[in-house]
This record gives sequence, C-alpha cells and structure tokens, in this order.
Amino acid sequence: MKAVGVVRKVDQLGRIVLPKSLRKRYALNEGEPVEILVLGDQIILEKFKPRCVFCTSIDAVSEFNEKHVCSSCISELNELVNHLPA
Repeated sequence: MKAVGVVRKVDQLGRIVLPKSLRKRYALNEGEPVEILVLGDQIILEKFKPRCVFCTSIDAVSEFNEKHVCSSCISELNELVNHLPA
C-alpha cells in the first residue's frame, strides 16, 4: 500500500474529510457506503463491495432475501437442491 501523504484531523464527532482528489480518483460519491477495515494497527477505508455470505467472493454477487450470494454458490446450492430426496 502506497502512502499518499495527506493529513486530516478527526473532528469532535469522529469524522474525517477525504480530499476531493481522492474521492474522484476512487469514484467515491456522496452517500456511497465505505467499509472500514482494521489490519493490526492500521485503519483501511475501502469502497464497499457486497460479498457472498458463503465464500466471501465479490464476483457476480446477487441479493437474495437481503443476503448477498455469488453465482458460483447459487449453482452449488441448485445442485444440492436437485439431489435432495423427493
């Protein structure tokens, strides 16, 4: 991970402002969700991407009953259902 060299202060409500150049570079628009990850003593901000509840993949993810499932897991679930006794 490359350091960008931007310093911002945390305000009294715990907020920081991301510079416009970073928001534009990473296509972070107002109202879009951002995921906060903690890795050791580092805090990482990442544009939120829905992950499959089964395998955590971010590829070809669809929403089903308010849960995210990838196409690969959907195929495996279909196979499982098709092999259930009648």
